[in-house]
Amino acid sequence: MIGISRLGKSYGARTLFADVSLELGVGARYGLVGANGSGKTTLLRILAGEEAASDGSVHVVRGARLGVLQQDRFLDDAETVLTVAMRGDGIVWTALEKQRRLLESGSPDPVRLAEIEDVLHANEGHALESRAGTVLEGLGIPTVRHGELLGALSGGFKLRVLLAQVLLAGPDVLLLDEPTNHLDILSIRWLEKWLGQHRGCSVVISHDRRFLDNVATHVLDIDYGTVTLYPGDYTAFERQKQETRERKELQIARAEKEIAHKRAFVERFGAKNTKATQAQSRLKQIARIEEGMQEVAHSSRRAPSFRFEEVRPSGRDVLEVRGICKRFGSLQVLRDVSLVLRRGERMAVIGANGLGKSTLLRILVGRLDADEGAVSWGHEVRTGYFPQDHHEVLAAPGETALEFLWSICPAEPERFVRGQLGRLLFSGEDVDKPAGLLSGGEAARLVFSRLMVERPNVLLLDEPTNHLDLEAIGALTQALKRYEGTIVLVSHDRFFVSQLASRILELGSAGPRDFPGTYDEYLERCGDDHLDVDAVAARARRERAPRAEGTTAPSWEEQKRRRNQLKELPLRRDRALAALEQAEARRRRIHAAYADPGFYDRTSREELDALAAEDEALGRRIEELVAEWELLETALEEAAR
Repeated sequence: MIGISRLGKSYGARTLFADVSLELGVGARYGLVGANGSGKTTLLRILAGEEAASDGSVHVVRGARLGVLQQDRFLDDAETVLTVAMRGDGIVWTALEKQRRLLESGSPDPVRLAEIEDVLHANEGHALESRAGTVLEGLGIPTVRHGELLGALSGGFKLRVLLAQVLLAGPDVLLLDEPTNHLDILSIRWLEKWLGQHRGCSVVISHDRRFLDNVATHVLDIDYGTVTLYPGDYTAFERQKQETRERKELQIARAEKEIAHKRAFVERFGAKNTKATQAQSRLKQIARIEEGMQEVAHSSRRAPSFRFEEVRPSGRDVLEVRGICKRFGSLQVLRDVSLVLRRGERMAVIGANGLGKSTLLRILVGRLDADEGAVSWGHEVRTGYFPQDHHEVLAAPGETALEFLWSICPAEPERFVRGQLGRLLFSGEDVDKPAGLLSGGEAARLVFSRLMVERPNVLLLDEPTNHLDLEAIGALTQALKRYEGTIVLVSHDRFFVSQLASRILELGSAGPRDFPGTYDEYLERCGDDHLDVDAVAARARRERAPRAEGTTAPSWEEQKRRRNQLKELPLRRDRALAALEQAEARRRRIHAAYADPGFYDRTSREELDALAAEDEALGRRIEELVAEWELLETALEEAAR
């Protein structure tokens, strides 16, 4: 669907990637990954035709419709949310507008009206409003807000509307740059399912490991000065990438070692007449090796070096919270939160969106008042706060990174401040970049630099991984594991929470639940995975379901029927599992075919469409079988009790 031939992009002397030749096929979903600044967004813009390449070409199949999420364009602020979304289906929207104008004219041409009706009928035109409402709901914008003007929404919700507009366009090629950045867990899962059913070609930039594992059939990796295609999801990519990295680094190391040996020979014997010829030969060999080494680029992957230390340890009792309640108008988000936090604990605050996780952290650090209750910090406590909105800390947009950090530690020499910034990948002119021009990842690292310099003994972290790339998330996780102080964190990143938490505070509509254990232990004991949207939705359905009153004991016939059903459970479970394994095996074969470079040359469009339809159907079937198998397993476990 997209042909890339010898593509290259440079800015002055800096080359992002060069000599890239790839075929991106229909029905495939490509996760585009790479270090910050490696050229992910640039490549996406080139594919979209919004930026010119330095070399090579991009060919999109003639007539293919492109869908591109424009994150910085809010041209429809005066339109309603629903209207902006509906405009995404340009064919239907144009037909509806023509129909409206004809009907308003007072004497509509019946022939033209019939032509328009044919267009609407062929494109589900009369269901556009319903389809738009469904997509908006899926992206977390409730029906009650569909009539609001786009300009009344926050930036994050505007982007959800623009994403809905792109999805409703039904594009053949979908190009998305960090689509999950402003979505909650439920919306992310909805988008995962939508992408899984998309029959076109998708290229998605994301730093969300779980999202990439759930969505990607292939990974495009920008590194070593080129773009490499890996078949499989992100986990498979990591394994393959490590093998590739080890081979490349070994190649560089061997070449450098050989050069060192030959250069030592030249330095030792080059002046001797008897060895002059051999020395010249080795100089030529060195030149050839160095010329070859230029083709083996070093990895662009760079991870910041986080290091969190304490000025001094706090007392044993770090924090006491007594009866905290908070309302916003008629909405109560916190209800009677009480806890005692002790030195060295790492508490993760979890729960469905809108139940006050960020609100609780803001109350703890004194940035928001509780309606009821009290917060008491212990002896020698020194807190460090990482807000979800970096502007709470980076309040002066004209202040440079160097000025910001130096203002935190004015007694330190400039060399120290530059060194701290360098650890977090601010080097050279980067330290003079104003805070208002920093990317999300740069701003997050700058806020962390403050915590590193301040050396608090309690860290309160609100969604700290949101704008970090995968390398930075890994480095942050390891640094927090080494930190000896106390941590309170809010995160939707299941991997991050499972690696760090030693205690779980679950916020629910009925009040808090405090669990003394790791996240995995919490799941095993409580079974409510609030970082897994399917579990959240299932629990919400259970809570909404009406409870029966005055139930009576089942009859003898009913008891017999239930016993017979129990006998059939193992057989039904085994059948479901066998069908699941068969469906997954078939889907793996389809994805393996997609990964074959010659597959698209020898496969007709009709065959590709048929495979894409089969892949989509298999995805739905696998979801159904997994749900059936899990239900049968649960039923068997309950029967065995």
